[in-house]
Amino acid sequence: MKQEEKISRREFLGRLAGAGAAAAGAVLLGSAGKLFAQDRSGQYPDLVAVRNGEPGQMFDSAIAALGGMAGFVKKGARVVIKPNMAWEREAETGANTNPQLVGRIVEHCFNAGASKVYVFDHSVSYWKNCYRVSGIEKAVKDAGGQTVPADTEGYYEKVKIPGASMLKELKVHELILESDVFINVPVLKDHSSTRITMAMKNLMGTVWDRSWYHRYGLHQCIAEFCLFRKPDLNVLDAYRITLRNGPSMAQLKDTELKKNLVVSRDIVALDTAGTLIFGEKPERIGYIVQASQNNIGTMNLDSLNIKRLAL
Repeated sequence: MKQEEKISRREFLGRLAGAGAAAAGAVLLGSAGKLFAQDRSGQYPDLVAVRNGEPGQMFDSAIAALGGMAGFVKKGARVVIKPNMAWEREAETGANTNPQLVGRIVEHCFNAGASKVYVFDHSVSYWKNCYRVSGIEKAVKDAGGQTVPADTEGYYEKVKIPGASMLKELKVHELILESDVFINVPVLKDHSSTRITMAMKNLMGTVWDRSWYHRYGLHQCIAEFCLFRKPDLNVLDAYRITLRNGPSMAQLKDTELKKNLVVSRDIVALDTAGTLIFGEKPERIGYIVQASQNNIGTMNLDSLNIKRLAL
């Protein structure tokens, strides 16, 4: 047996940035119901679902299956990543996006040639504490990225939402307007107002006046924001999911270690898949239904080329 080639993790991630659909260490399984239909030969999948790995490892496999991060991030691009880090709670609580996952995404962006990678969230608790306690600030810094604040109105610019009937204008963080690539990295969890929070709900952390959503139609506003700008890539952290007492009050007994990850360009399909992982019905989540009706994406997973990977 030949001795295994030894390479650094950075070199390995660099190779993945331009890799094809074969993910290192991943085993492609066959069809297993609506969520995991077999992929069509010769095409990159519309959605990739990975299970039984650690967060960074699962993302390595998912992005390779999509053709590598170079398909999303060009040389010199400015990238903004929006995780959920709205709460002053540790990663183990499931309240925020897993920091290992966010750090790995930053690494992939730089290996694909990004010039800058920014990470922010309009946090609910004091932003400096949220960034630090969540572990995301350190993970981003270690990967070469930069966390930036979103706590004052001066960081936001007013925009109009084309085609919206309710959310016709709002103030959006300047990085959403200025960056070349927008990557959305929510965590899957229970939410007291929307039943589940995932990719579309996570975008509320990019706007200034979130209370407007609650006053005038939460589900409709969540859906209509996507008429302004959909993320280029959505990465759903379903490693540890919160089943009860979300979004911020869950104890360990309220969470479940799922070790799942879902990645897609289609934000509606991603949230539909996430709802199934959670054990809920997508048609019962108002913002998913309204986004589908607005042709923002599809709830029909049977129509998609979906790849399932198990590590």
